Amino acid sequence: MPIDILLTIIAVSVVQSIFGVGTLLFGTPILLLLGYDFVNSLGVLLPVSLAISTLQLLKHHEEIDMTSYKNLLIYSLPLVVIFLVLVTMVKTKMGLAIGCLLILVALKSFSPRIERGLLWVLGYQRIYFMVLGVIHGISNLGGSLLTAAIYAKDYSKNTARVTGAASYATLALVQLITLLVIGTEFSISYADKAFFVQIGIVMFLITEEILYEQIASEIYSKLFAVFLFISGVMLIIKSL
Repeated sequence: MPIDILLTIIAVSVVQSIFGVGTLLFGTPILLLLGYDFVNSLGVLLPVSLAISTLQLLKHHEEIDMTSYKNLLIYSLPLVVIFLVLVTMVKTKMGLAIGCLLILVALKSFSPRIERGLLWVLGYQRIYFMVLGVIHGISNLGGSLLTAAIYAKDYSKNTARVTGAASYATLALVQLITLLVIGTEFSISYADKAFFVQIGIVMFLITEEILYEQIASEIYSKLFAVFLFISGVMLIIKSL
């Protein structure tokens, strides 16, 4: 069993358990930095993300913002499938593109101009969710745009997390089905992947009881941005 993947799953599961995002957004660049290709990273992270998101969804399903969720279904999902198939078939190296995207998302947290630009773009819901679908299909990082769309609205803590969880669960399920339908081959065994899912569930149950109510979102947002920036720079350097 790859120990580096196990440690990654433990770390990103804690983050997603608290904030509703993290397994894909953090896990993808980490596994790429560790030398795993994009497809195998998906094969490991998607089941874990799906499991954690489903547990969060079951707990607060009545608080989902259905408007945002329907926009994801209509405008994002078809493009996720199309671009995931394209990336998988042409075996494109995504490190450079993902690195640039991570840096942009990180700078959004420190630049009022970038943040204002994002809020302006959010006014065009159809285009925004279509762009989200393209980015998620080619990089697994469309969640950064989804999270921005959710947290730009005045949601309660539970509504924000469960809306993200419902969206991530749907994205992960569709991506997994797409990879299976096109016959994608993975080098990491199904037994290992099943174990990683179990670890993710255990980390969720522990984190939900101990940390969810304690962490201040303001502190996390800054740490989140710093982590994204460092990961983006490292990925760009690795890709050059």
